[in-house]
Amino acid sequence: MLDPQRNAANTARTDADEPPVVFVVDDDVSVRESLELLIGHAGWQPRLLESAQAFLQQDKPRGPSCLVLDVNLPDLNGLDLQACIGTARPDMPIIFITGFGDVPLTVRAMKAGAIEFLTKPFDDEVLLLAIAEALERSRAALAHEAGLAAVRDAYRSLTPREREVLGMVVSGRLNKQIAADLGISEITVKAHRGKVMRKMRARTLPDLVQMAAQLSLTSVPAG
Repeated sequence: MLDPQRNAANTARTDADEPPVVFVVDDDVSVRESLELLIGHAGWQPRLLESAQAFLQQDKPRGPSCLVLDVNLPDLNGLDLQACIGTARPDMPIIFITGFGDVPLTVRAMKAGAIEFLTKPFDDEVLLLAIAEALERSRAALAHEAGLAAVRDAYRSLTPREREVLGMVVSGRLNKQIAADLGISEITVKAHRGKVMRKMRARTLPDLVQMAAQLSLTSVPAG
């Protein structure tokens, strides 16, 4: 039988091996050109864009990524773009850059999850450190999503009865209580429980409870 968690972990490692992509969205060509050299020299893959709309047309990278984003753009401004992609791309942290310091803008951006808010001209090393942190967060987010996908796949492999048993087990019901609730023998409950543990790749009951929490399961209907 294929191990969905192992397959997802392998996928996560494959994605993590992809060259990290650093998007730069700035309408100033001189800024884009200087950041292209800086990012490329650091070993990352730069993708340069002059507008928010151009960024939104880009395919999502497989591997870790982040966005270096100017606040003032000709179409959609940086803060509005942040709001657009916040839920769609949680694995792509944002570093804001701006030509002027503005405390309210900084607070708004940071509260919305930005890694850093830098005022031009900024120190190259400060930006590189912010990018490195953003890419690490991106890797962690991708790994988390891969693990969650494995748990979802395992849950989908359960039969309706096994899902019922899973829900009761993680709710703290004993085998004899589950048997009475479902009108089946305790031996049958134990058999279903064993299949649930194997299919979910749970080594212990706490592992199973944690997986159920990841899926936001407390009790599971048969359907």
